[in-house]
Amino acid sequence: MGFKMGIVGMPNVGKSTLFNALTRTAAAQAANFPFCTIEPNVGEVAVPDARLDKLAAIAGSKQIIPTRMTFVDIAGLVRGASKGEGLGNQFLANIRECDAIAHVLRCFEDGDITHVEGRIDPVADAETIETELMLADLESIEKRLANLARKLRGGGDKDAGDQDRLLRLALVALEAGRPARSVKVVEDDLRQWRLLQLLTSKPVLYVCNVEESCAANGNAQSAKVAELAAREGAASVVISARIEEEISQLADDEAAMFLEEMGLHEAGLDRLIKAGYALLGLQTYFTVGPKEARAWTISAGTLAPQAAGVIHGDFEKGFIRSETVAYVDYIAGNGEAGAKEAGKFRVEGKTYEVKDGDVLHFLFSG
Repeated sequence: MGFKMGIVGMPNVGKSTLFNALTRTAAAQAANFPFCTIEPNVGEVAVPDARLDKLAAIAGSKQIIPTRMTFVDIAGLVRGASKGEGLGNQFLANIRECDAIAHVLRCFEDGDITHVEGRIDPVADAETIETELMLADLESIEKRLANLARKLRGGGDKDAGDQDRLLRLALVALEAGRPARSVKVVEDDLRQWRLLQLLTSKPVLYVCNVEESCAANGNAQSAKVAELAAREGAASVVISARIEEEISQLADDEAAMFLEEMGLHEAGLDRLIKAGYALLGLQTYFTVGPKEARAWTISAGTLAPQAAGVIHGDFEKGFIRSETVAYVDYIAGNGEAGAKEAGKFRVEGKTYEVKDGDVLHFLFSG
């Protein structure tokens, strides 16, 4: 599995420019007026992972298949969006389908690019968007509780009771001015909680869009956003959408030289994906052979049968065992044979918790 990240923010903060750069397409029209993104744009990008190339080189793999990440560019939200202002509710629905929210904030000054509220204040922008999402959640919860009340009066099932209880927990938080993600949800309730698809239950990554000269270290505005993220238990990353746009149009070797000139160690896309993975507790394992070297994304803590199920459901159903080599051991042994000679080749069963970087081969019946 990859994951889907919704790109949200006020109009004219650089969302579409960033989306274009990340997906290397011109599908999202970047223009200096609000609501230039009329439909949500969806783009897939390969998740960069240098380990995959090294594994493929050792195994002589004919094909390299990275895991993928989906970005959804959602139109600029404005104050009153929860009540239909701007392009309103149709875009709030797009957020529900995402695993996480990349909240792009304008952290640069530019007199040629207007701000919809006439000022540059990324923390205030973040609060505006959060407020609109919270208001939308409140409205949604009130409607759903009313529907559930009728169902419960008629002797509703356990799911209805669980939904009612969890929605009321979220309601308490929202009425106190806190997002739904602030609610502590126990393990047994996680599945039902995710099914509620509350907008403010999504993990948030603040993306500080700064001017080119501040791309390496950020600026005073991005520092304020970092403080906000720390208070909320969220994450933040500094990116220059302009730089990402330029990089997206260069060949790989030219892009590397350009990044070095700008004092950057890696592209913003890499930082964004790493922050997103950490935010969602994701990790990667590999399958390697002469035909292909391939990366697979799983949640941290995933057991071997469920990791196998990411490839195909039959692998999980008929799981017998996994042959496992840690990435560092595969590299040190120059492949599976060398890892075996060094005693680093392991056979793991159904209770094995897959680790980031594991090179796996699954045996299954069926």
